[in-house]
Amino acid sequence: MAQNISPYKGISLINDPIHGYMQYTTHTEDKPDEITEKDILDHPWVQRLRRIHQVQSALWVYPSAEHSRFQHSLGAMFLAGRFARQLYPTLKKCFPNVPSEAYVEELLRLTGLLHDLGHGPFSHFFDTHFLQDHGITHEDISQAVIQQKLGHLIRRVRRSPTGKFKEGETLDPAHIAFLVKRPSGPEKDEAPGWLIALSPVFSGIYTADNMDYVLRDSYMAGVSTDLVDVDRLIYYTFLSPKGMTLHHSGVAALVRFLNARLYLYMNMYFHRTTRAIDLHLREIFTPTLERLFPHVPTKNLDAYERLTDWFLLEEVNRWAAQAQDPEEKRLGKKWQRILHRKPRWKRAYEYTFSLADVDDPKIFGMVQDPQLLEERLRSNLPRHLKGIHFRVDLAHLDPRPINPLRMGDAQIYIYNESSNRIETEILKELFRFIPVRVIQCRIFTLSHEYDREIASAFHKIFEFVPADALTTNI
Repeated sequence: MAQNISPYKGISLINDPIHGYMQYTTHTEDKPDEITEKDILDHPWVQRLRRIHQVQSALWVYPSAEHSRFQHSLGAMFLAGRFARQLYPTLKKCFPNVPSEAYVEELLRLTGLLHDLGHGPFSHFFDTHFLQDHGITHEDISQAVIQQKLGHLIRRVRRSPTGKFKEGETLDPAHIAFLVKRPSGPEKDEAPGWLIALSPVFSGIYTADNMDYVLRDSYMAGVSTDLVDVDRLIYYTFLSPKGMTLHHSGVAALVRFLNARLYLYMNMYFHRTTRAIDLHLREIFTPTLERLFPHVPTKNLDAYERLTDWFLLEEVNRWAAQAQDPEEKRLGKKWQRILHRKPRWKRAYEYTFSLADVDDPKIFGMVQDPQLLEERLRSNLPRHLKGIHFRVDLAHLDPRPINPLRMGDAQIYIYNESSNRIETEILKELFRFIPVRVIQCRIFTLSHEYDREIASAFHKIFEFVPADALTTNI
């Protein structure tokens, strides 16, 4: 029998609009029982991500942004592998006992692929308005799924797209879980040093996760991605004894990336209609989930596997048409307004604060608490309008930490080749070009009848707001 000399044996390609062709490992004829990335990609828990939208409510604003968490996870896997290959030489210098390069590459790739497994319908909105009541996050669920449902497959993977592990090396699902959500207690210090050093790839200021979603979400929404230079950022990233370090030549690329991410939040994730839909959702989401899923997700993973956007939206659509239960009928009718893109709330007034606007402690407290601001606004309305229905929405955008020298697990270090030193002072200069914090304040009403009165009440509280600030909606 002729020997198979094909260099493509055991490797296949995925064509992606963002990253081009992406490799993944597949079976070979001589090893039909081998576990590869294809087995994990095709697992029901990973395929479930096809049924969870990536951009939550924003898909009703940007018609082409219909992509899923599955596509994003593939992109995060690809970028995590690139990080692994870039970082490995300096990781090896810092930690001589680190496993093989192929092992580290596959560890990061599988973390990128599996980091979002725990997301539920409407993703981060689900965290805030359902999971928070159980004291957990989607990362906690991801960790549980990785260790309880996929651990037996992960342990049997023996190669990455670029090579085989060293003899005796076995992937530990707990290490993937660690990278998905780094523990805050004593556990974080018990992990191997090389693993801790790699955690910023998923929890730092620029990561395999956020670099993919900024590129992907921008592209799918039709927003320019010209400001994001992933190649330069990854190329100039290395590991020093201090941790994840960016060469000074990569600083401009980091500034551009953080500003691109800020732009995306302000114009897509926190778009006025997206927030109006979310405001509507707050009134019906929790009672809906209490009926659809009366469980703690981490204690009933089998039932949770079914809970996706597709499942939720089909169920509430059925409630509107067929439900016999009055409460289900009522909720179904309310969901119809979202499904038909007719949220009940209209933007009456909008103002974007920067941290410089809110140096007064009283003002700062007000723009942190929508309930407090709503009370102040109501007190400044004319007597005959004090009973009107309106809601205050505060969207907080934090493109960088207030103190760039104390960023915790997300700390980034800058290397200056001229002085051959890691100079933390460069961070202060770097972050001068990025807002410390932006708070988008919007007041939503049920109609535009009282927009001017709402604007006037707002101006009585915040005298520094210019009189020609936005007061109307389309």
